[in-house]
Amino acid sequence: MDVDIWAWVGETQQQLSEAGNAGFAMALGDLPAQAYEGRYPQLDVMAPAIAQQAESVDLPWLEFYARYWHLIGRVGDRAQGAVAIGDAESLVAFAQREDVRECPSVPAAVEALAIAQANADGPGYAADRLALLGPAIEALEPTDAAYAGLVTQYVSALTDAGRADEAVSYAETAIQRLGAVGRAASWELGAESSRALLALGRADDALAAIQAAADFKPDDPVAKPHREGVRRSLILATLGRTAEAVDALPDLDVVGDHPRDFVEWAQAVNKLAGSAQITNTWQLGRVLRQWIDYFGMMGGYRARVELALIAGELAVARQGVWQAELLADLAEQGAAELRSAEGVTERVAALRAAAASTTAPEATSPLEERVAYFDAADGINANPEEWVGWLAPLSGKDIEATRRHTTTLGFLGYPVTGADIYWKMLVDTGQIATADAQDLDFLTNLLVEARQDERLEQMAELLPAAGKHLALARLHIARERWEQAASEAEQAMEAGAGIEARRAFASASQQLDQDAKGALALREALDSDDMTDEDVWRMIVMATSAEDWETVRIGAKRVGMPIKSSEGPIEEELGLVRIILPAPDGGQRQVLSIRTGPATARLALPQPRGMEYNAGDLVVFDPQLLEPVPDDPEEQQNFVPPFAAVRMLRPGGYTSYFFDGAAPSEADWAEFTEVMAERGWPMWVYSDENYRVTHPTTGEQLPGVFGWVAVPSNVAAVEVDALLDDATERWVHPLAWLDLAREVDVEVERHERITKEYGL
Repeated sequence: MDVDIWAWVGETQQQLSEAGNAGFAMALGDLPAQAYEGRYPQLDVMAPAIAQQAESVDLPWLEFYARYWHLIGRVGDRAQGAVAIGDAESLVAFAQREDVRECPSVPAAVEALAIAQANADGPGYAADRLALLGPAIEALEPTDAAYAGLVTQYVSALTDAGRADEAVSYAETAIQRLGAVGRAASWELGAESSRALLALGRADDALAAIQAAADFKPDDPVAKPHREGVRRSLILATLGRTAEAVDALPDLDVVGDHPRDFVEWAQAVNKLAGSAQITNTWQLGRVLRQWIDYFGMMGGYRARVELALIAGELAVARQGVWQAELLADLAEQGAAELRSAEGVTERVAALRAAAASTTAPEATSPLEERVAYFDAADGINANPEEWVGWLAPLSGKDIEATRRHTTTLGFLGYPVTGADIYWKMLVDTGQIATADAQDLDFLTNLLVEARQDERLEQMAELLPAAGKHLALARLHIARERWEQAASEAEQAMEAGAGIEARRAFASASQQLDQDAKGALALREALDSDDMTDEDVWRMIVMATSAEDWETVRIGAKRVGMPIKSSEGPIEEELGLVRIILPAPDGGQRQVLSIRTGPATARLALPQPRGMEYNAGDLVVFDPQLLEPVPDDPEEQQNFVPPFAAVRMLRPGGYTSYFFDGAAPSEADWAEFTEVMAERGWPMWVYSDENYRVTHPTTGEQLPGVFGWVAVPSNVAAVEVDALLDDATERWVHPLAWLDLAREVDVEVERHERITKEYGL
């Protein structure tokens, strides 16, 4: 959807800023970028928050805007299908409200619903999409910003309905209508026309269409490069121009972040897999299996079936007979979820026939020695797909073979198959009650991965108390049901389940903010041979959160970290670290800090208003490094280790104030920073060398500086204002601290004038 349709948002942003809601206004303008740039953690936090705030202040257009961009972030690059249809339908209904329907963005709701339906099952929803889009398009003129987006979806629906010839004509007419009013077609419309031409078997024309669209302005500029590369590669592969197709195809590490590209990328690879440039490997099969599961969770039913069939064909090509057979089963099961399964039955049958006529690779070892050969295999170069086939004759009979076979199946993305084998061997035979703990672990993990919760619960009832409660604790942890997990883990500990139960209890306790309990559970096992350094560090983190300094010191001694003090809170200077904290927009923020203990750090830099932390705050962090230490000795000297924050332990009580203006001379700045340091007020400049302000009389661009200074709670705001005034009064250009001036009501007009005159 052309972002010009949101021009009215700029006025709303200005109104919000003038009303003192600058942060809200900035977040509002960032939503489209979050959706297009794939900043989904931020989008998933900010969009609902903005929608909720808009509702509370009775701004329905704004609520629509936030809800729309959140939905586009889901049905666009993330390609969510059935899981998003209800929300899309709700947005369409919201758009019909009396106080919303005049909003110029209302047609966007129809487009979003059509996209969600296409993601779920393009052909199956084709008629619904045409019926939805047709009236909306008729109500618009080509001059309307919504026109090109709706037409693009209409062309897509015609193609999915098997009316590709009409789709081509419709697209050509729409492009002409846009040109007649001085508007260019979007890249997306041109790309959709190329898809229709490809569906007609006119690959040469499809290539011409995608090339002609190259200069069209994209609605989603971030996605265009990889989407265009995938489409171009598929067309070239269809034409048999293999080398060009391979060159055009984006790498897997690019496409892997864009589910909307998964199916076409797989189609292109399937056509190119016989070439020397594209290697059809078990790693490719594993990736496709993960994509199949992704669409299963997102309700992308058509994509799930299509990928299963493609993955099956690729498996046949590399002699993966067992995998092709399972993928045929998966495609057949998925077909039942389609609204229109035309042609799927025939393709499944063809896949089964191809698998039946393919000979699997011959085993390289005698059957009776196969487990030993598996254990001796090169973990880097061995082919797990082949080993699944070679171990199959023993699996379900020989326990060692079963362990290796089923875990390899799970690794390749087939936990259901592995669980079935284990189930028959242990549960159906009644041996589950006396099964080895390792086998219970394997079966539990397979059932969790297969999302067979009821089956796992059924298995747990057949186990002795320790195994039963531990299996259920693992299930609850996997599903993030923390209270149930803690309860089951505690019962498992009481029944003698050992260190695994204590680990489960600690994990659940940490999530429930019951760190003292979790730390104690681990401390009680400190002398156990099963206790690892990782367990000790977890105990240290939890004990730190509970301020159980005795346990922290015991843990530090165990991992070889000397602590100078012998009692009370640990407050030492152990070097600089980077603490990674959550930002209000759902992203992350790195804050330079001083490590004060095994798992504590004091933030050293002032933070902007609106953050939940500031300089002086003491935080608990996870001591697991987020980046590896560089190998280069010189880089090691400058390396500041990054750690993830776990929680705030104690706030420092600092308040931040913003300053902005033209940069002073080096001497003036040195004096200024010295004044701040003498008072112990942390200060940090957030601007860089590119920041410029405007000279109020000459219009010359001057180097600028902006940042924050943090002051302790015992310092009054008027004292900060007076000191800043004193420290900067001799500067050639004045510094502004407008928010502080407003707070203390001192020289507000002067600061407003500086801000305006210098363009701050």
